[in-house]
Amino acid sequence: MISRFAGALARAVLVMGLIAMPSLMLPGVHRDTTQIVALVAIFAALLTFFEYVAIYPCLMEFRDAPPFNRLRFLSLFVTVFLLTTIVRGQNEQTALTLFVEVVGNRLGELIDIPYSPVRLFVLMLPDDMSLYQMILIRTAAGIAYTVSLVTLIVFIISLRVIDWPARLGSFNVWVNLPTFDPTTGGDVVRRLQRDARFNIVVGILLPFVIPAGIRIAESSFEPVSLESPQTLIWAMTAWAFLPASLLMRGIAMGRIAGMIAEKRRRGQRGVQAELQPA
Repeated sequence: MISRFAGALARAVLVMGLIAMPSLMLPGVHRDTTQIVALVAIFAALLTFFEYVAIYPCLMEFRDAPPFNRLRFLSLFVTVFLLTTIVRGQNEQTALTLFVEVVGNRLGELIDIPYSPVRLFVLMLPDDMSLYQMILIRTAAGIAYTVSLVTLIVFIISLRVIDWPARLGSFNVWVNLPTFDPTTGGDVVRRLQRDARFNIVVGILLPFVIPAGIRIAESSFEPVSLESPQTLIWAMTAWAFLPASLLMRGIAMGRIAGMIAEKRRRGQRGVQAELQPA
């Protein structure tokens, strides 16, 4: 119980620090913005704490199946930190901000190829935006998208290296997939495979669909301004993190479906062996 409480408290503090990071690192943040961020950080921390301290799950998926959520949090933390560092460098340049900006600019140039998500995001920007702001957004997009790709690669490698989630022993579907009801909707394996394919397809298409959706929405609604530092940071983070998270979820659900199917085959072979005459 003590270890569960300590782990939940540590996770809550980390989530709070992640959300508050841009407000703490960026200079000249408005007081009202700081108060709103503090409120959101406290709410997210409480949600995380009660989710991990409780014995029964609520909404958090793969709660007891590390390193799934750890990789996602690390990806989110690195993305927010690097983007905040770039934006901070526009006012207060240091060796770190210059280094991250140079690397991000190079990554943005490499990924900014025809039909790439970064190119589509740049094309979505208003025509009257300054060249300096466009380069900054492309740099942020390059870093965010690269971090998401690296996270996805690390997760795929971890599936092979540590044999996730088989090394955890028994995998509790109810605890790790609380929103998935295995008792309804037909065969569990087929439903898991269907959900896995859906998440993978959406994860692949989302980086391309989001810029197009924003462009279409601008004709009916007030366009979202990326000139605000915190808006830029969280918009680019969401644009890169959500597709990677969906891809990881789809791959994980496909892996679980394969484990259940393999367990069924072993059980059928065992029954057939017992039924064979001596």
